[in-house]
Amino acid sequence: MSSERPLESRTGGRAATTGVIPGDFAISVGNPNTLLPEGWNWTLLTDVARLETGHTPSRRHPEYWGGDVPWIGIRDATANHGNTIYSTAQYTNELGIRNSSARILPANTVCLSRTASVGYVIAMGVPMATSQDFVNWVCGPGLNYQFLKYVLLAERSSFLRFASGTTHQTIYFPEVKAFHVALPSLTIQQGIVDVLSTLDDRITLLRETNATMEAIAQALFKSWFVDFDPVRAKMEGRAPEGMDEAAAALFPDGFEESGLGLVPRGWNICALDEIATYLNGLALQKFPPAGNDDLPVIKIAQLRKGDTVGADMASRNIKPEYIIQNGDVLFSWSGSLEVDIWCGGEGALNQHLFKVTSAKFPKWFYYLWTKHHLEHFRQIAASKATTMGHIQRSHLSAAKVVVPCPRVLNTAHEILDKVVERIIENSLQAKNLAALRDTLLPRLISGQLRLPEAEALIA
Repeated sequence: MSSERPLESRTGGRAATTGVIPGDFAISVGNPNTLLPEGWNWTLLTDVARLETGHTPSRRHPEYWGGDVPWIGIRDATANHGNTIYSTAQYTNELGIRNSSARILPANTVCLSRTASVGYVIAMGVPMATSQDFVNWVCGPGLNYQFLKYVLLAERSSFLRFASGTTHQTIYFPEVKAFHVALPSLTIQQGIVDVLSTLDDRITLLRETNATMEAIAQALFKSWFVDFDPVRAKMEGRAPEGMDEAAAALFPDGFEESGLGLVPRGWNICALDEIATYLNGLALQKFPPAGNDDLPVIKIAQLRKGDTVGADMASRNIKPEYIIQNGDVLFSWSGSLEVDIWCGGEGALNQHLFKVTSAKFPKWFYYLWTKHHLEHFRQIAASKATTMGHIQRSHLSAAKVVVPCPRVLNTAHEILDKVVERIIENSLQAKNLAALRDTLLPRLISGQLRLPEAEALIA
């Protein structure tokens, strides 16, 4: 942060509005003069943080791009909402900065998207620049940047009230310059940050653990059932890597011809839709909510974000097989093709999604084989001359699977079933921690819940 008038706004433009638009918890356009806990005050945000905007170096000058200065665009914010980021999708350079109104802002700057996709919040982990779609705050000594980040996260639904515009909603600078925040002492700010970041750190650890376990599962699956590494090792007179003698003895020591080329001797080839059932979802608009015990509709958007927050609702009066439970494998076959193990709670299966099950094979086997073919399915969908690419059931039949002998399948099951179950357990625990954080967040940053009570709940 610059030592020269560090809290001076550098956005230019019109002066702050004199109107008042209250937020939900701890932020407001203008001073709402509502009561706060003792020691808290409504504080003009630009009194405790320097307000900065961003800019986009000219795209007509390719020499302005591809340097070493991370440049935050909307996609960075939507993909990393609530997080501190250290890299971006695009980079500019010193030449691009010098020839635009963009500025390199210091680490710990807090950024809020104000146009296009309003209300996404991230913090800079290293010095970066941003596009003009953001307003950015370089916090002064009286404001903990993480506390500000949590305030902005809690107030996401307020930002559309602060925005205006017909084609695109935008929070304009007269409103931004009038932001007031409910501010406690630095000690309380830090205490609130400690409580919330403890939960966030645990959630991050669970997700990182799951990413590692998923990578391990896919690597072992590919080695055994796609590349046939243990069979190749035995053919060359080597002990299969990372495998004890008893497990190695289960694999054949040679190949035989098949419709897929050489496969391990005694193993079988079948279609993807022969190892699992791919149940397509319902047109759930035909099952409107009844107002009693309704189900959230799981569409492609819900699968991608992993929860049903804001989802449409449908009647529970559908066949049981169309009701999704935690741990079910879902495959979106249209639009954005994804395969994932659902852990977002009970819901109703919408059309354009398959629920994948099998009476013959374990979950890890059909999940990993479906995932193995996903990139090919995406290429098929991308080649469709339609507005929304998709695959057909014939593509499931054309996608082939290598099925090992029962003894090898059972040995892999002993390893991979535990990995998949642990991934599900971790995902559910992360969901529970996120729900607790989201419950505590608005109450903490508004002073409704005192720190000792929150710390007891965490304990």
